[in-house]
Amino acid sequence: MYSVNVPVPGRVRTLANELYPELVEFDDVRETHSCLLKRLGDADHVAQLQHRTHRALEGAPAVEARITGIDYFENPPLGSAPVIYLAVESPGLESIHADLTDAFDAVEGLEGTDYVPHVTLARGGDAAAAARLADREIEPVSWTVSELEFWDGLEKLSVSRVSLPA
Repeated sequence: MYSVNVPVPGRVRTLANELYPELVEFDDVRETHSCLLKRLGDADHVAQLQHRTHRALEGAPAVEARITGIDYFENPPLGSAPVIYLAVESPGLESIHADLTDAFDAVEGLEGTDYVPHVTLARGGDAAAAARLADREIEPVSWTVSELEFWDGLEKLSVSRVSLPA
């Protein structure tokens, strides 16, 4: 599965690492962090998929993003529940997501109007523990998103980047 992801700054990774002791009771704790912007699917010709993605992103500007708190999906449409995440507020990312869903079909229940920008911290476990964690106050983190990653989910690595002009 290929996707377009938003790399997060070190301050967001540091925040996730600081929360780690409170996440260990969940089934799966993420060790790497990014914000999934759009799933692209599988491809026989990765170069063609990258080209379509780059064309869809032509002219997309750099945008502001902000971590505003901790939240969770109690009943996610895929995978184990709950999903604990850092909430990302960014009208700009939501606009880029909409552009990408014009170029690539939206995954029903996850994208389009259902898209919620976030950085997953952990999943699976006790919903009450997720609710307690979501009540925790955090210092907001703001940054400028000036590039996006073309992500290979099978290999779990970034295969290219797309710059977003300022």
